[in-house]
Amino acid sequence: MSIELAPEEAFTGFVREVELRLRRALVAALGFEAGREATADALTYGWEHWERVSQMENPAGYLYRVGRSKGRRYLARHVSFPALTSTEDDPLVEPGLSKALSRLSERQRVCVMLVHGYGWKYDEVGDLLGIGPGTVHRHAERALTTVRSVLEVRVDA
Repeated sequence: MSIELAPEEAFTGFVREVELRLRRALVAALGFEAGREATADALTYGWEHWERVSQMENPAGYLYRVGRSKGRRYLARHVSFPALTSTEDDPLVEPGLSKALSRLSERQRVCVMLVHGYGWKYDEVGDLLGIGPGTVHRHAERALTTVRSVLEVRVDA
């Protein structure tokens, strides 16, 4: 015997499961403010269309794309990340990281932040973005190369 949840309960469970991941991905793509607004818009859309969205194979990936579309209205000319005013603000973050991240393409920034910043697996990022894990790996590696170059970091072999 299967117990069917009411739509409100099913959606609440879905949000608990995917909201943090969705927000992180949209912040990586759009920047802090626009990403947070786009997450709210995407989840609102998900609730309004829950009957259809809940039947999808990858509802989180679909809502990521909804958030990307809706997030365009929040973007200025380019994505920016808040710069640290001093290393006292967060001694574990390289002060030049914001500048380095802003030099990446959107896809590279999303891949490198989710894989190396949040510890996602390549296939998880690929599912969300609708690309293969090999493509995620290439984007993340190219992004690391650019970030290292901007920060003037050398990797010992």
